[in-house]
Amino acid sequence: MSKKAVFGIAKSESQAIMIADNLRAAGFSHNDVSVLFPDKQGTKDFAHEQHTKAPEGAATGAGTGAVLGGALGWMVGIGALAIPGLGVFIAAGPIMAALAGAAGGAAAGGLTGALIGMGIPEYEAKRYEGKIKDGNILLSVHTEDSKERDRAKKILEAGGAVDISYTGEASVPKEQQPAAH
Repeated sequence: MSKKAVFGIAKSESQAIMIADNLRAAGFSHNDVSVLFPDKQGTKDFAHEQHTKAPEGAATGAGTGAVLGGALGWMVGIGALAIPGLGVFIAAGPIMAALAGAAGGAAAGGLTGALIGMGIPEYEAKRYEGKIKDGNILLSVHTEDSKERDRAKKILEAGGAVDISYTGEASVPKEQQPAAH
């Protein structure tokens, strides 16, 4: 899998929606954008109703996740996942498949294990898990090349996302020398 991915944390639903909309407007496919957030008050009903391959339109509901999930209805595979020891999360996009394996017991590491499986270094994966458990929203964008990666990174930065990182870099750019630690 030579694809690269850019990851970032949104601190609010409105921020996550804006970033996701900007990614879509920039031409990123619904197959390349993932979102993950904890299921809080009342989103189980939304996720259950919307658990289809390609949900259409916005959900009607007052739950926190209903607003975010409805706005992200253009993404593939939105639904709820129970991750052992962590609770229920709402996920959409390619991250759903990675987490479904973790939820099914394939990865003993739960959320961190699934994130590591997507190519995120362990220390970043643990930090992301902590942020997600605290109610933040993880966004990821799978990209084909460094040009797309840079575009995705700029959109996340412009949207105010924090803890932006990326994976899958095949080689070190010439202008960067490996740090001596």
